[in-house]
Amino acid sequence: MITVYTKNYCPYCVKAKGLLNSLDVQFEEIDITSTPELIDELSAKSGLKTVPQIFVDDKCLGGYSDIEALQVEGKLMDALKG
Repeated sequence: MITVYTKNYCPYCVKAKGLLNSLDVQFEEIDITSTPELIDELSAKSGLKTVPQIFVDDKCLGGYSDIEALQVEGKLMDALKG
């Protein structure tokens, strides 16, 4: 399962979702804009408080720049398979 943690005012979140959508990848979006407890949960999972953060199962792929780099290298689809 692919999960994308976002905030509603984040331009990189929009880019990350756009990239995944362009690849026809299904994902669950968790908007943490108004939920401080989810920010703490996210930080505990990844060690980061920035968004977006893209997870495949429990593995964090990072943010938009990370998945964009994987796409450029031709490795994103394999990384999304887990």
